[in-house]
Amino acid sequence: MAAEVQRGKLYLIGAGPGDAELLTLGAVRALARCDVVLYDRLVSPEVLSYAQPGAELIYVGKHEGDQDRTQARIFDLIRDRAYAGKTVARLKGGDPLIFGRGAEEWARALEEGIEVELIPGLSSALAVPALAGIPLTYRGVSSSLAVVTGHCCAIDVNAWAKHAAVDTLVVLMGVTNRQSAATALIRAGRNPDEPVAFIERGTLASERVIEATLAGVASGEVEVASPAVWVIGEVVQLRGKLRATAQESPEPVLEPQA
Repeated sequence: MAAEVQRGKLYLIGAGPGDAELLTLGAVRALARCDVVLYDRLVSPEVLSYAQPGAELIYVGKHEGDQDRTQARIFDLIRDRAYAGKTVARLKGGDPLIFGRGAEEWARALEEGIEVELIPGLSSALAVPALAGIPLTYRGVSSSLAVVTGHCCAIDVNAWAKHAAVDTLVVLMGVTNRQSAATALIRAGRNPDEPVAFIERGTLASERVIEATLAGVASGEVEVASPAVWVIGEVVQLRGKLRATAQESPEPVLEPQA
C-alpha cells in the first residue's frame, strides 16, 4: 500500500494596508517559509519581496462580477498545493478576517484536512485613518466606532439606519456606492453637514486625502478613486489640528554627553 502523502499547511496572512513597513514580524517569518503565495489585488510588490526566493507567486485578485469564480479558484489552489505537500500562504490586504472571506478559506481548508495558522494583519480601517491624522475615537468627540462594507448596504436605508447613531463610521469598499450610501445615511438621520474624508491609496507615497461633507458626497460633488477608506464623523475635523501640531513640532535637541 502506498504511503500517505503528508499534506502541507496553510498560512492565512494579513498584509496590512499597503506599506511594507506595516507588516508584522509574524507575516515576514511566515512568508519566508512558504512555497506558494496566493496574493490579492492590493498586495504591493514590496510586501511580496518577503516571500522566499523561488516561491510560486499566484495572483488571485477579485474583480467586479467575477468574485465567486475567483473564490472557487482560490479554494482549488489551496487544496491542490497543500495536497502536494506545499506550504501555502494566502496573503490578503489588511486583516484576513475583516471583509476578506478569510474565515471561509480557513473553514474550507479544515474540511479538507489542511492545517491552518492565522497571522493577523493591520486593518486599513484602523491604520489608514490614523496615519492620515484622523483618530477614530477621541474623548468628548467620538466614543463609538463601526466598520462597514459599502458593498452589502449600498442604497438600503434600513441597513444604514442601524449605523446612523454611531459616532464614527469607517466604510471599506464604499467608493462605488458612496453617493447612494451618503443619501441613505442622511435619510436615516445622519447630519448632512457632518465632515467626511476619503483616503485614497492609504499609507503609500501616492496617498491623497479628500475632505468634504456627507451632503457633498450625497449630491455627487466628491470625486474619489478606489481603493479608498471613507471616514464619516466629527473626528475628521481633528485632522487639521493633529497634522499642524506634527508639522510645527521642533526637532528634538540632543544634549551633549558629559
